[in-house]
Amino acid sequence: MTGWRLLLTRPADESAALAQQLADVGIFSSSLPLLETEPLEITDVQRGPILELLRYCAVIVVSKPAARAAIELLDEWWPQPPIQPWFSVGASTGQLLRDYGLDVTWPQQGDDSEALLDLPAFRDALNIPGARVLILRGEDGREMLAERLREQGVSVDYLPLYRRFLPDYPASALPRRVSEERLNGLVVSSGQGFAHLQQLAGDGWVNLARLPLFVPSPRVAELARSAGALTVVDCRGANAAALLAALRAHPAPADQAY
Repeated sequence: MTGWRLLLTRPADESAALAQQLADVGIFSSSLPLLETEPLEITDVQRGPILELLRYCAVIVVSKPAARAAIELLDEWWPQPPIQPWFSVGASTGQLLRDYGLDVTWPQQGDDSEALLDLPAFRDALNIPGARVLILRGEDGREMLAERLREQGVSVDYLPLYRRFLPDYPASALPRRVSEERLNGLVVSSGQGFAHLQQLAGDGWVNLARLPLFVPSPRVAELARSAGALTVVDCRGANAAALLAALRAHPAPADQAY
């Protein structure tokens, strides 16, 4: 497992934490954040769902930025946290909400929409007449989750709380980093993270696509394969434990540095 030399693409703070966990087991990594976030201005229209939270049988929070923004809004508008089922896609997001005092549940296996849809507690929460769900997210994302819920007759509202963007890098930043540091594996944590990876790679994507790519879910794996990635490893989770398990199961290539 120590033969891996990985490119990490999460936001800077998350990449730093992951890099330390990898270093603890002897894995080299280099961070090039491809996702940064900034909060959206909260309008009266957006404020409505927060003020009327209790009309929802479940609230879904899809990311840590959404969780942090939600906590700020709850602090402003709710003297006490509302008593209702909350759900997160991943453990780290869920722990932020639980530490705040919310009744939150998340899948123990898999950090993706499929795992949440299969969660018994989530299905139980929806098992009422006129079920209505609120999804706290960025400007876009998790469309499949909403589509599947609507197919089941559940009403779905979105509350966008932040936007994600690709930091400003020189066109050569990505291939140069991979080449200079002899990296032999790429790690992305979301579909948008992969889109930014391919965007920044530009014409160099043809070569980068030959490197093993570690992704968090079947959905992102399919996106990557459709874009030409030759070796895609679905970690079934975006956390460090899922990545480490995937690295243990897949020996580092002997001579596949970029």
